[in-house]
Amino acid sequence: MKNIAVIGSGTMGNGIAHVFAQYGYKVSLIDVSEDALKKALATIDKNLSRQVEKATLTAENKQQALSLITPFTDLKAGIAQAELVVEAATENVDLKLNIFRELDAHAAPEALLASNTSSISITKIASVTKRPGKVIGMHFMNPVPLMKLVEVIRGYTTTDAVTQTVMELSRALGKVPVEVNDYPGFVANRILMPMINEAICSLHEGVAGVEEIDTVMKLGMAHPMGPLQLADFIGLDVCLAILQVLFQGFGNPKYAPCPLLVNMVQAGHRGVKSGTGFYAYAAGSKELVVAPQFKK
Repeated sequence: MKNIAVIGSGTMGNGIAHVFAQYGYKVSLIDVSEDALKKALATIDKNLSRQVEKATLTAENKQQALSLITPFTDLKAGIAQAELVVEAATENVDLKLNIFRELDAHAAPEALLASNTSSISITKIASVTKRPGKVIGMHFMNPVPLMKLVEVIRGYTTTDAVTQTVMELSRALGKVPVEVNDYPGFVANRILMPMINEAICSLHEGVAGVEEIDTVMKLGMAHPMGPLQLADFIGLDVCLAILQVLFQGFGNPKYAPCPLLVNMVQAGHRGVKSGTGFYAYAAGSKELVVAPQFKK
């Protein structure tokens, strides 16, 4: 397997393309927006340069990786040679189902179709294709070039052979794949999101402030990043979408999104990507500053 297509050039998509190209795979990076593709290629260049500066990659390896990535705005052309397609579009179920219908119609019959979804059912995604046994989840972690885990999610009909192929492919990328079954939130987000939600509830109920909650979890539980800062980093809209999947999937009130989270997303406060969440993010600044509405 040498030809990979990645659908979506955002944070996750460009990270996935970066890693595949770094390890010698030919990558078609596909997005409907030409501007988004240009931005993605610039980001990949910047991140590869950072690896060169840290001596984890040679300048020659960087140029080789960049030469292996070809941008496409036409999905049909972009996936024509793909042996594996990795979808990394927005975490929206209708969007993903439509993409997989199109992938199934235009990808080679033997091609494997993977989704980077962090919570949406692989079985549901596979059901809109004529190759459900060849549909699987490859949930990379952000930032993709640095994080080792790939959560490999088997749909109800995903075959053993496809699962083994994706496990081996993940190892070839220097990752550590973990096989899990297809239930809401899989493992990572089924455990992580209730913790983040509880941290938001603690803030909402006045138990403690933003910095205090994050400090308790960093110093008391040895977390590298507090849950509120992590929520901003993931994207509050993404956290809300995952919690809604968990709540709908299990029907358990413990997964109900905190009203504060709902309001923040509705107000457009989505975390790092929007410039404000629980913290305020100034362009070019690395200082962590609590957002004005949460300051005491």
